[in-house]
Amino acid sequence: MTSLTLTKHHGLGNDFVVAFQPCGADLSALARRLCDRRTGIGADGLLIAESKEGYAAKMVLYNADGSRAEMSGNGIRCFAQAIAMRHGDLDSQRISTDVGDRKVTLSSTDDLHTISACVEMGDVVPLAEPDGWTDLGCHPDRPVAHLSLGNPHSVVGVDEIAAVDLVELGRKVPQVNLEIVEPGPELNGVTMRVHERGAGITRACGTGACAAAYASKQWGFVTADAAEVLVHMDGGTVSVSFDPDYPSRATLTGPATHVATIEVPLK
Repeated sequence: MTSLTLTKHHGLGNDFVVAFQPCGADLSALARRLCDRRTGIGADGLLIAESKEGYAAKMVLYNADGSRAEMSGNGIRCFAQAIAMRHGDLDSQRISTDVGDRKVTLSSTDDLHTISACVEMGDVVPLAEPDGWTDLGCHPDRPVAHLSLGNPHSVVGVDEIAAVDLVELGRKVPQVNLEIVEPGPELNGVTMRVHERGAGITRACGTGACAAAYASKQWGFVTADAAEVLVHMDGGTVSVSFDPDYPSRATLTGPATHVATIEVPLK
């Protein structure tokens, strides 16, 4: 029986397993098997690293339910850490994704198992309202933004995120990542919770943090001249900044932590 060596990582509790070019595997089925938290390793997603000339690697992402996803801000930081461990360095990386090239700059931290990664996430662009949106029953005066970072997000401004049944709302629009956001506690900070497409409630979402930061600047939830927006999530905090010359172009900075290296049999 052949086996596959994996690494497991998390970005603020949003966890992934990373595999380098598994041969002949049904990747959707492999994602469901590995990500199951009772019978598998347990993760929010499976990241597949493929060789591609001119790049550190190509990243292919499967959600825990086996569906494909275009991009993950936490996932790409974990993916970059896996590559750095394989190469034995913290050199900058150019990673190919389904939504285009992404440059990742890495640096060490006080924790030997954790790196900090700064990712050029590309442009935040508007999306059409998703099907079934009216089923959420949002008050017409409530701020809402439908945005894309290569994957779809619906961001809703609320007074108190703790008062929202995010599981129930997320089930009504399973085809998008749903973020609820409240201002603060800092003038340049917001607090966010997320229901992710294909995974459910997660402790953090990198692309969602970028969408939330962008929407919050538009709504006045943070000061307009803030050089960075701090986005606080259940798993911790990331920083999102925007290019002064291209205000929709986001850069995401946050940690990635190596949890374990695991060998699993391939059926």
